[in-house]
Amino acid sequence: MLKAQGRPIWLTYYVRRFMQHPVTNFVFDFGAVVFEWDPVKRVQAHFQGEWYGHTSAQALAQSIFGHPTWHSFDQGLSTLEFVIEKSSERLRIDPQLLALFLEPIGEDLAPIESSLRVLETLLKRRQENRDIKLLYLSNMPAPFARVLERKHSFLEWFDGGIFSADVRLAKPDKQIYNLLADQFKLSPESTVFIDDQALNIQAAQSLGWSGIHLPAHADLAEKIQPFL
Repeated sequence: MLKAQGRPIWLTYYVRRFMQHPVTNFVFDFGAVVFEWDPVKRVQAHFQGEWYGHTSAQALAQSIFGHPTWHSFDQGLSTLEFVIEKSSERLRIDPQLLALFLEPIGEDLAPIESSLRVLETLLKRRQENRDIKLLYLSNMPAPFARVLERKHSFLEWFDGGIFSADVRLAKPDKQIYNLLADQFKLSPESTVFIDDQALNIQAAQSLGWSGIHLPAHADLAEKIQPFL
């Protein structure tokens, strides 16, 4: 790994940028960042080796969650009933079985304890510095978003945010980032975005935001440290 004065190059870049423009806006994705989300494990647990013509659980998960039918649900352009109907026809999965797989997703999303500890640290920082904002920007179908709002009181820690289905836009479309920035008066140089998808991070960076890519099993506390 390339290093400058004992630091990795990427860390040196962010340290220098932070010294010039301290980060005050922390924008979080929810799935796989704040809440546990592993679609492949969900497929494995539910379908138990029956991949419906696919070679693996990963391939079946991609056919369900990576398809335009699901993306339209993410954007608030269709209903869960529509997704079940069309996906059942396309994948030849019994609609009742598919409903049992999809309907409980909102209830099943569990907070990641290590991420909650990071949020608690930022809450304390916000008490000392009123300029700090905690925000979310999540691709989330409306029914699941409403469950999270009802079920998890810690969402009140956030100053606000956007669920994709509520605005009929989704990452990595730059319009949804700009909508959040306009709504909360975010300056790009003072904003960092945390997401598990590299494409979503790249979209944020193209607008001048800093980005933290958080792939599976990465340590958020370590990744966010240069911005604290």
